[in-house]
Amino acid sequence: MKNGNTAQNIAAVDGLYKAFAVGDIPTVLASMDPKIVWNEAESNSLADGNPYIGPDAVLNGVFARLGADHEYFKLEDIKLHNMDNDQVLATLRYDAKVKKTGKTYNAQVAHLWTLKDGKVVAFQQFLDTEKVAEAMEN
Repeated sequence: MKNGNTAQNIAAVDGLYKAFAVGDIPTVLASMDPKIVWNEAESNSLADGNPYIGPDAVLNGVFARLGADHEYFKLEDIKLHNMDNDQVLATLRYDAKVKKTGKTYNAQVAHLWTLKDGKVVAFQQFLDTEKVAEAMEN
């Protein structure tokens, strides 16, 4: 089922990544539906809270922990792919350094975003969790 919001959806997700890149977390959270359902990749340490319901849960369960655990955490090579049913697929890489171990990782990632009326209602992360886990271990 096609919809007329494809360009709008791509623009919304693009804006979200741009805000995240400059640390503008309030703008990222404002793009989320109050009842967003956010899932981290299975086997990711952050998946312990799946599903995170609502922007505050994402802020505290995901973003705050990423910030606490990492010296830096960058999203690179972001490519946005238009999908049917108000979905956008993003393929990208995480380039990050873990504070505790001093180890870096560059991991392959995909994010599946679902939007409704310009707001993100669902998020699913797919990630090379082994690469991240290795960097987190001493």
